[in-house]
Amino acid sequence: MAGEHGSGSVAGDRAYLWRLHRILALYVAGVLGFLALMAWAERQGLSRHWIGPIFLFVTVMVYAAIGVYGRTTDPQDYYVAGRRIPPMYNGMATAADWMSAASFISLSGALYLQGFSGTPGHAGGLAYLLGWTGGFCLVAMLIAPQLRAMGLYTVPDFFAVRFGGRWPRIIAALAAVLCSFTYVVAQIHGVGLIASRLTGVQFEIGIMLGLGGVLLCSFLGGMRAITWTQVAQYVVLLLAFMIPVSWLAYKQLGNPVAFLVYGQQISKIAGLEAQLMDSAAEHQVVRTYLQRAEDHQQRLRDVPAALALEREKLHERIRALRAQNADVGLIIAANRELAALPRDADAARARWSREMQENYERARPLGGLPAHSQAYPGDPDGTPQEQRDYELARRNFLALMFCLMVGTAGLPHLLTRYYTVPSVAAVRSSVGWSLFFIALLYLSAPALAVLVKFEVMQNLVGSSFATLPNWIAQWARVDGSLLSVQDVNRDGLIQLGEIRLGTDLIMLATPELGGLPYVVSGMVAAGGLAAALSTADGLLLTISNALVRDLYFQGQQRQASPEQRVILTKFTLLLVALTAAFVAALKPSAILTMVSASFSLAASAFVPVMVLGIFWRGTTRQGAVAGMLGGLGVTVYYMLSLLSHLPMMRVLPDGLLPDGLWFGIEPISAGVFGVPCGLLLAVLVSWITRPAEAPPRIRCKT
Repeated sequence: MAGEHGSGSVAGDRAYLWRLHRILALYVAGVLGFLALMAWAERQGLSRHWIGPIFLFVTVMVYAAIGVYGRTTDPQDYYVAGRRIPPMYNGMATAADWMSAASFISLSGALYLQGFSGTPGHAGGLAYLLGWTGGFCLVAMLIAPQLRAMGLYTVPDFFAVRFGGRWPRIIAALAAVLCSFTYVVAQIHGVGLIASRLTGVQFEIGIMLGLGGVLLCSFLGGMRAITWTQVAQYVVLLLAFMIPVSWLAYKQLGNPVAFLVYGQQISKIAGLEAQLMDSAAEHQVVRTYLQRAEDHQQRLRDVPAALALEREKLHERIRALRAQNADVGLIIAANRELAALPRDADAARARWSREMQENYERARPLGGLPAHSQAYPGDPDGTPQEQRDYELARRNFLALMFCLMVGTAGLPHLLTRYYTVPSVAAVRSSVGWSLFFIALLYLSAPALAVLVKFEVMQNLVGSSFATLPNWIAQWARVDGSLLSVQDVNRDGLIQLGEIRLGTDLIMLATPELGGLPYVVSGMVAAGGLAAALSTADGLLLTISNALVRDLYFQGQQRQASPEQRVILTKFTLLLVALTAAFVAALKPSAILTMVSASFSLAASAFVPVMVLGIFWRGTTRQGAVAGMLGGLGVTVYYMLSLLSHLPMMRVLPDGLLPDGLWFGIEPISAGVFGVPCGLLLAVLVSWITRPAEAPPRIRCKT
């Protein structure tokens, strides 16, 4: 799809666009034809074990072919695609870049689990929609046109040109690496999740399979190859999202336009929620989880003694089983349970505290899920606890929406996309196209959450454990945290409180949950893979550019030709990709949590100083450095509590991590503290260090 757009006449521009339109139309027809062919093959008896790998192989090879065809060593092409991408196609590429694994895989899951408003202390899924969409208004009005007018290559370039000196560029480059690396780990986590489900291999092997696709798309051609690959990936992910949600809407409501009709199901869900809250079986499940939570709380009163007692009980059980010549499987299971015990008191305390909290959450009505359509949990006129729940939910909703909106305006890999269009006017047009293509998916995400929740409550709840569908066991094998169904009250029937669905599962399991042909599951997984790959490509390029162009070659002491810089950037991209794959294999957090954290980092590190630098000539170099360091420092410090469960964090001294939440705000919204801190520091230090004469205006390249 990559083409050469010269600077010729208007007629030449039109011919170029029509050629791109024809290629796009042929590609869409090819995708639909391939989907129809796979559906026919499934009806003819093609095994499910072949459908998944075929989707994975074919789609990745198509992206790789586009990436290889777009290969280049020209710096202008490699860094900014020659600045000749038409606005509509840049909008498609930006939408694919934007609709990452978080949007495609996790957004509907967040809306399913948290409703529109959320749970106490956690923002609802609607905050993601409003924050991410609103952020593009800031991009269009405040940031992107001004950056494009300066004719730059990377976001750290702005800080170097505007403020001069070494430190603004160095800090901006390091911040770009930090927020982009957090983001790309989430994408590679999604790649591993999907690849392992499609092929049946282990999660870690799935990561390496998907990583090969990422590198083939971005390694050879940089932004030029990535742009056209992302256009191709957008088509796949849009079809993959719209087909199952339209199918579910038609199945339940007789109308495939889901976002227009899904409101009818919200009232039905409210009725089902009322029935479940009055169900004796559900109450029994709640009491069981409450008892489990209290058992964990009892163990935490004396962790060493409780751990020793648990270990002794398991040793005694194993001895008894061996003395009775019990079945080998029972002995092996007991030994595995013994091996799974925490190794020491600190590990036991961390695990039991986490399990206690999980059981307390599931001991609430509806398995801990909020009523889907309520404004906020709790009641502003109720008991003190209900008032507190209401206030915490509202506070976290607004905080997260603020961080996502401001973070959108500061994400380096997103802003770099607007360097690729021909002019400043094309930037504004491109932002409009981006919003249009994103809205096609975002309008349907709430609909999917509602339709899936109705499907679960209406058809899955109350069914027998003996007739559980196969897909439940298959997803549980991929990752036990994604899906768990246990007969807690031992009545042989599935209760809502006994179903645990992870945020990252809802979209991927929708076709199987709705009884669609397996080929649609393959298409959905391919769409999720396209979403993760498209974002990972841009993020890896941003990181490698920051490390090589903005850090390694930022001074005059290292000289190299533009082609040599491009080659070094390619190999740095490879090293960063392997490092991100290693971190993703550790499963540090859920996809949506990691992505949200990267928005807080970008918001606090870039946006206050960037906006001041564009619109206030009095911003000084010292003020910029203080604002970036202060905002980023506050955000990172508060966010460290997100990683407190990792073994590597236990080596930190006691008292170093934040002790409790500030104003009840969750760590993923740490930018709500970092942004005002960075803004205040930048203004104060600039006012103190301002020169006698204002700096000259920046000369822009149009």
